[in-house]
Amino acid sequence: MERRNWRDFKLYAITAANYHPGRGLPEVMEQAILGGADIVQLRAKDASKEELLRDARALRELTARYGVPFIVNDHLDVALEVGADGAHFGQDDMPLAEARRLLGPDAIIGISTHSLEQALAAERGGADYIGVGPVFPTGTKPGRAAVTTAYVREAAANVSIPWVAIGGITLANADEVLAAGATRICAVSAIVGDARPADVCRAFRARIDAAAERAAEISAPAAIAVVVNGRREETAARTVAELVEALGLAGKSLVVELNGVIVAREAWETASLADGAALELVHFVGGG
Repeated sequence: MERRNWRDFKLYAITAANYHPGRGLPEVMEQAILGGADIVQLRAKDASKEELLRDARALRELTARYGVPFIVNDHLDVALEVGADGAHFGQDDMPLAEARRLLGPDAIIGISTHSLEQALAAERGGADYIGVGPVFPTGTKPGRAAVTTAYVREAAANVSIPWVAIGGITLANADEVLAAGATRICAVSAIVGDARPADVCRAFRARIDAAAERAAEISAPAAIAVVVNGRREETAARTVAELVEALGLAGKSLVVELNGVIVAREAWETASLADGAALELVHFVGGG
């Protein structure tokens, strides 16, 4: 299957075999993908190189089958060996520029960040995405202080490249993270440690989608009612230029009268519309 546009991801799943003893890694991660995880990362800090390669090959085959990007944590050589889509590094791992040189311009490179300063440095350095966290205390990052949702808010306001909130995120606190401005979530134990990873992923996706809908409703301008050539129109336009565009008349030869006053074309961009405004639009058609 063709790999989807990775920048559209919403739910990022990371492996942690210690959370699902008795269940195979490919089985658990396939369930996560079926539930809506749209990036998969292999992370196994204590595994041998042989174990890493075995798991990486299995996950490369699985993710390729579903068109899901596959990322390898830390081990650039493993990522290259199995043809992974990219790699993820911490603050103390390989320098970003060197990773880019070795992986190539098309590889997806992610960087873990724990402060806005680190996030902006990764962005300037050419990272494709960053991890923002750990938002809450987590067993996957022992000893690492939680950055709290304060850093999530900073990332939402200042980071331009894709970023994903990570660290101790569960279905119980996901809404808090999303309310702080996150649009992408990464979970580890909450997904792979559950007996039904697909159901958990569906629930995460539902929360992410609901938060996106709420944000769109808040940001969308409220419609106003105007009268155009005697006909009432509901519109989100706030200027004459926006209304002309919305009506499909941009580029036409028009004379616009707003509340009884002719509006010069050069003033359309700044001529404001208010609820109840009355407009007359006269369209001149050439001929002879």
